[in-house]
Amino acid sequence: MLLPSGAVKIGDTLVSASGEFQLGFFSPGSSKNQYLSIRYKKASGTIVWVANRDTPLTDTSGMLTISSQGTLKVLNATNTTIWSSSSSTSLKNPVAQLLDTGNFVIKTENDPDPAHFYWQSFDFPHSSLLPGMKIGKNLATGLDWSFNSWKSNDDPSLGDFRVTLDISGNYPQLFLWNGSAKYIRIGPWNGERFSGIPTPGENYIFLDEFHFKKEEIYYKYELLDNSVLMRITAEPDGRVIRYTWTNHSNSWEPTVFLQADYCDVYARCGTYGSCNVNYLCRCLDDDFHPKNVDVWQSFNFTEGCVPKTQLNCSDKDDFVPQSNMKLPDTQSSWYNLSMNLGDCKKKCLENCSCTAYANTNITGKTSGCLLWFGDLIDIRDQENSRQDFYVRVAASGSGPSSSSRAVRIALIVVLPIISISTVVLAFYLWHVCKYRKRTREGEMMENDIDSRREDLPLFDFRTIYNATDNFSHSNKLGEGGFGPVYKGILEDGQEIAVKRRSACSTQGVEEFRNEVSCIAKLQHRNLVRLLGWSTTEEGERMLVYEYLPNKSLDYFIFGADINQRASIDWPKRFKIINGIAKGLLYLHEDSRLRVIHRDLKASNILLDNNMNPKISDFGMARSFGDSETEANTARVVGTYGYMSPEYAIEGAFSVKSDVYSFGVLVIEIVSGKKSRFFSHPGHNLNLIGHAWTCYKEDRLMELIDESILESSDQYEVFRVIQIGLLCVQQYPEDRPNMSSVVVMLTSKVSLPHPKQPGFFTERKLDETYLLSNKTEADSFRSMFYMSSSSQTATDVAPR
Repeated sequence: MLLPSGAVKIGDTLVSASGEFQLGFFSPGSSKNQYLSIRYKKASGTIVWVANRDTPLTDTSGMLTISSQGTLKVLNATNTTIWSSSSSTSLKNPVAQLLDTGNFVIKTENDPDPAHFYWQSFDFPHSSLLPGMKIGKNLATGLDWSFNSWKSNDDPSLGDFRVTLDISGNYPQLFLWNGSAKYIRIGPWNGERFSGIPTPGENYIFLDEFHFKKEEIYYKYELLDNSVLMRITAEPDGRVIRYTWTNHSNSWEPTVFLQADYCDVYARCGTYGSCNVNYLCRCLDDDFHPKNVDVWQSFNFTEGCVPKTQLNCSDKDDFVPQSNMKLPDTQSSWYNLSMNLGDCKKKCLENCSCTAYANTNITGKTSGCLLWFGDLIDIRDQENSRQDFYVRVAASGSGPSSSSRAVRIALIVVLPIISISTVVLAFYLWHVCKYRKRTREGEMMENDIDSRREDLPLFDFRTIYNATDNFSHSNKLGEGGFGPVYKGILEDGQEIAVKRRSACSTQGVEEFRNEVSCIAKLQHRNLVRLLGWSTTEEGERMLVYEYLPNKSLDYFIFGADINQRASIDWPKRFKIINGIAKGLLYLHEDSRLRVIHRDLKASNILLDNNMNPKISDFGMARSFGDSETEANTARVVGTYGYMSPEYAIEGAFSVKSDVYSFGVLVIEIVSGKKSRFFSHPGHNLNLIGHAWTCYKEDRLMELIDESILESSDQYEVFRVIQIGLLCVQQYPEDRPNMSSVVVMLTSKVSLPHPKQPGFFTERKLDETYLLSNKTEADSFRSMFYMSSSSQTATDVAPR
């Protein structure tokens, strides 16, 4: 405890009773400045709260005191107060104490009641939200609970990004702000989670809570497992990460709580438009169309959609359900937590300005009613969200809403007959189609697999079932478009990874066949190894791979923890770059097939025990015959930021498309920055553009990840950057093939000067995009204007 007679000087600390937290003056990162901070004592000394974040002590003279009235003060060498917990009232017998929760409180001595705390650090979160902290608002006192990112890992002063609970539109919703602009709207609480967060899996570690009270509205989480430490942190780059520390891991394990993708940028698709990361923007349904078709087709979606027919403003208006969506912005809304959904619909019909309704709680405990007024905005498709809302449309555009009495009578008489017949017919056709579909898929897959059976063993399903402990959640490694992936252990102790696809799934058929056809006979130390396959009588198909324990490359090079990034020093990164190059060379030139991966990126590079890279995920791959070198497609697949210009714009892909992706990956590995989420305070260039500028202006040191500077050979790093820039040149004929790349990496052969890269020019930003210029995803629309090609993007828009 700190008493009015005492002080905490630089070098002194206060420690919580459990020894978990300590308070003192600390210097973050490489900074020499001193900040009064709370940090974990054991867990890497991670700082979670800073008092004087904008007024650091610049020398070793300073102290923390508490006055006899109960005010904390940080004093510098001249006894000037540089920070205080100022208050207009005073407290008798005050003490300051650091609690086991990490909360630093001022209270009356010997009074443990939290309700009597005079002041607490939990009321002023900084960059981290700890268990028990609130984010929201105290309606009685006006106190806002929010947390801000640091400016950088060495500077805890106020950064660009802030997480707040906004109640200005009536129904509360969570926002991530970039300065004064809405960056990502995380959405309203739906009884289980915030609407903009995908459905979580079961967890036994923490419990999310949202409280609607008369005097307070807030979110918080509490730990269920006392052996775990947890914090949610707003990082300087705009990511919001949930970090977990367990006794056995002895390190912070990051899980992305919030990270912008193309669809997360606020109001990406305008009014009545919904965003999908694979298909970009679409109008909500057939009752809406783009407001400006020409602009929409040029990939500028900000004007959004409008109703085809204006509302009649009568009880004849219809409501069209929208399933698995992030709820629209509740800026203009109304809610009632006790109303049922039927009454909610009636309430909406009674108001001509009401455009949609939904329940407020999806858990089944209560329903509640949420109404929207005016245009609907900031909507995205969100698979398995279990969240529906109902959009109002004019009755004239819908048959079932016809006011004709004769039609209604006919429907009443005829519909039951039609319905019974339809059900019987549908049931029959469903079985026929299901059988035929399964037969067709089975025949195609069996033909593919049977031709490779000598190389692709069949695993008994019971073996896979036992190895994965009945596909238990604790063994789940992740999930992709194909389906979930599970870790398993065979009876002989061999670890495996199992990709599982259900027979009734509408996704993954083509990906399954690609995986089998592309890599069943491919064997290379830098390709993930397919061990076999399995099936069930119900038609489930599973692929069995070698298990790689070190996760994927992006986990290391893009991690928020500088120590984690530094664990892959330059020699290791150079080894990884070489391994990826050799794996691609094998695919392009040395394998039985010429295989083009089409989705090469950091998350598809897995690392084995010795940190050797293995290219994975061949679901998008295509194989060529000996005489084929390129092809065209009307369905562009892959990941924006890694696509070559000719592929993204014209649908043309070749081995040079993979070379471009490899070049992007090389620059990411060197810089430690993501191509799609790169930002720079001095310009609006993407990562490739930044690298190109640094190369032209002889400033390549600015590009290198600071965590590898000490371990790097400057000449070697500069050479690798130049190779990366050669790979991302705008025109495919200028890019080297992978055999040349391997020679460049493994020898001292002289290198040509790279020409201008594709997709590097400054973004063409309109007002909406200026609100969110921190994310590389913003360049998607603009990048189609960067190529000299006259081909328009609409010719190859994903369908």
